[in-house]
Amino acid sequence: MYTVKEILRMEVAPALGCTEPVALALCSAAAASLLSDTSNIKSIKVGLDPNLYKNALAVAIPGTNGKSGLHLAIALGIIIKKPELKLEILSLANENILSEAENLVKKSIIEINILNEKKGIYIDTKIITDRENSQAIIENYHNNITALYKNGERIINDYLLTEVKKNKESIAEMEKWLSSLSLDNLIDMLDDLDDEDFVFIKEGVDTNMALAEYGLKHGPGLGVGLAIDRMVRQKLITRDMETDARIYTSAAADARMSGVSLPAMSSAGSGNHGLTAILPIWIVKNYVQVSDKEVYKAIALSHIVTAYIKSFTGRLSAVCGCSIAAGAGAAAGIAYLLGGNQKHIGGAIKNVVQDLAGVICDGAKAGCALKLATAGGSAVRSALLSLQGIIAQSSDGIIGSTTEDTIKSMGKISKEGMIDTDRTILNIMLEKQFNI
Repeated sequence: MYTVKEILRMEVAPALGCTEPVALALCSAAAASLLSDTSNIKSIKVGLDPNLYKNALAVAIPGTNGKSGLHLAIALGIIIKKPELKLEILSLANENILSEAENLVKKSIIEINILNEKKGIYIDTKIITDRENSQAIIENYHNNITALYKNGERIINDYLLTEVKKNKESIAEMEKWLSSLSLDNLIDMLDDLDDEDFVFIKEGVDTNMALAEYGLKHGPGLGVGLAIDRMVRQKLITRDMETDARIYTSAAADARMSGVSLPAMSSAGSGNHGLTAILPIWIVKNYVQVSDKEVYKAIALSHIVTAYIKSFTGRLSAVCGCSIAAGAGAAAGIAYLLGGNQKHIGGAIKNVVQDLAGVICDGAKAGCALKLATAGGSAVRSALLSLQGIIAQSSDGIIGSTTEDTIKSMGKISKEGMIDTDRTILNIMLEKQFNI
């Protein structure tokens, strides 16, 4: 059994940049940190799972002036060589480090292989110099370093292993336990939140609002949030809680996907999940009369529901988790915030699933801002419809008789039904990459 405090600490954490290239940088940094000298590297071989490859392929990397690429992310980790920074390792990226990393990429010694047989997050980085070699492996979670080798010998006692392994073993156990619960159980957890939890949740709000405000001020990436806000100012559309949720959620994604050096408070291992899980709820509170404590409880429920759904769908898949997991989490939180009961909260989740189940994940990139705009808007609309008694029926498609059954069906689609879809998406992306 886990407390709500433990769940929040395991599932919610700051991350600088898209977590897939960050994980690549972290793994290469861990391998490089084992070497006494990295000035004469002969080869770098990296094997990774298809989904991580897909998500890291096109997204901008923080500290690189909008540049992207798996090779560059790997090289940055080797140059920075500070794995203790975990998912904030790219906070040290600057012009000098970028120049060194680009020079390393130009040597054409980085070899990347897609390991099609690997399911779930997996990175295996091997570095060979003229005198020694090292290897680091990340599995299941973006900062879960499970193995380290130097000169072929496995390292048993290392702070990177002991600290992360203990934490992530707990996450695997926690998610298994979480998947056995009911929606009622998840809602009951909110009674155990304390002032320390509220401070932590508010930190996530401040972190993600900073990204949204940057996006609205500068219009980076596709500039989706700024464009929607401009349409409001031009009286082409009206401002309401749904439109504002779309504006702020997409503006934050614009900033994050463009490589802005500002962290996101992630949820269930994803920064974009964190933007979607938090920002729509924070925006809705501006339109209703509620206490800050109730808002924090709603956001906590959003994080918990997001983690609950991800325990069925998996961390990375062909299904857009920002839509189907974090979007549903946000909808649950909004329904709770507006005084809804278990039926309304469950109905909000069902409505999001019916609305967005077909949204695919075609990798992290600037276009994710469009999907987050959709997810943020759907979260508000789905909650409002549920509160008015409009709930997707169990006779419709994949919607189950209960919210729990609906989520389980979504898990089956994600893990079983979308395998060929996922492979096709990646093949299209690879063909396009080599044809450009």
